[in-house]
Amino acid sequence: MARIAGVNIPTNKRVLIALQYIHGIGPAKAKEITEKLGIASERRVQDLSDQEVLQIREAIDAGYTVEGDLRRTVAMNIKRLMDLACYRGLRHRKGLPVRGQRTHTNARTRKGKAKPIAGKKK
Repeated sequence: MARIAGVNIPTNKRVLIALQYIHGIGPAKAKEITEKLGIASERRVQDLSDQEVLQIREAIDAGYTVEGDLRRTVAMNIKRLMDLACYRGLRHRKGLPVRGQRTHTNARTRKGKAKPIAGKKK
């Protein structure tokens, strides 16, 4: 198993798919990395040489924020909003949708399981 950015990527998958196991790399970035390094995206990870794995590792370390650093950055951005007490920060703090979605009847994922209200039954 190749280890890139602290993640064991599966060896039997194609390079394009295997790179997406790293948090912060999706289909577009995976394709960008493989094209930049000249690695065919349909090749399997097990077929890559150690040199190619090293090139991928260096390209990700140099040009992308991934895994722990990305998680930390996102958490710090949310914490900053909460400390500012702006509208988005208050919504994060209350555990409600942040981007203007309806909350009267929906938003169950963000709000959690519905709490029964006594007196509603007939």
